[in-house]
Amino acid sequence: METAITSIFVGRSVTHHSVCLTFDFDGVSSWIHSFGSPDSPTKLSRGLFGVDVGAPRVLDLLDEFGVEATWFTPGHTIDSFPEAAEEVWSRGHDVQHHGWSHTRPRQYESRAAEYDDVKRGVESIVDLTGRRPTGYRSPSWDFSTHTLGILDELGFEWDSSQMATDFEPYRVREGWAAPADAPFERGTETDIVEVPVSWQRDDFPAFAFNRERGYANEKAVFRQWREQFDWMVDNVDGGVFVLTMHPQVIGQSHRLARLESFVEHVADAPGVAFETVGEVADRFGSA
Repeated sequence: METAITSIFVGRSVTHHSVCLTFDFDGVSSWIHSFGSPDSPTKLSRGLFGVDVGAPRVLDLLDEFGVEATWFTPGHTIDSFPEAAEEVWSRGHDVQHHGWSHTRPRQYESRAAEYDDVKRGVESIVDLTGRRPTGYRSPSWDFSTHTLGILDELGFEWDSSQMATDFEPYRVREGWAAPADAPFERGTETDIVEVPVSWQRDDFPAFAFNRERGYANEKAVFRQWREQFDWMVDNVDGGVFVLTMHPQVIGQSHRLARLESFVEHVADAPGVAFETVGEVADRFGSA
């Protein structure tokens, strides 16, 4: 059994655990830029389902429970579907950065190209919300050698893309080295807070069919989410459970019912609160 860590929820006498419901609102951007399918009307229609059908269903479910979620939204989605993006923002959810084009960081031809895309995404969010995003989630959860420096240069305070812990925020490190013929070097901590994610708590690899993957047992996946949450509550003081979902995936009718059951389970647990990723990062950063 894991040794309990010191709670980051200083001064909170009742709530000791946090659950962050997060949605990567990719729309069609991932099919165009990450999966290279700009000429496939069927694949693009899956993104349109997320915009036109999935997102409204998810927003209604969140309204039902009074939960404020974090929507990592590419600038491409904001600029392509402004009414849908405005609906997310106007209904009280936090909109944070997910690239402009949903290009994987290692796919950029240069630092300048990556910088320009991230900066363009910032501008799209400012146009929508009137404020700069403080948080970033990398498309496909990876960094290039330039990403961390770009985030620092553009004033980002936190990230939610990495996996060095499962239920505990930490600080992203720079200057690390992974040579093939020498020991690994951890590098040094930066000011950027990491609120970690997990492929085990993401709907896309389990449910989104493409050439690289098929379908998982859906009952088993939702049961696994519940079991991971329960383990965190029992074993990690001040644990943070981040669930990553995509409106085009989780917004399918039968999955919404299973998600509702999971949210009810969380809501019934003592000492647990739904929070945005930014709220968790801010508290950890100021502790």
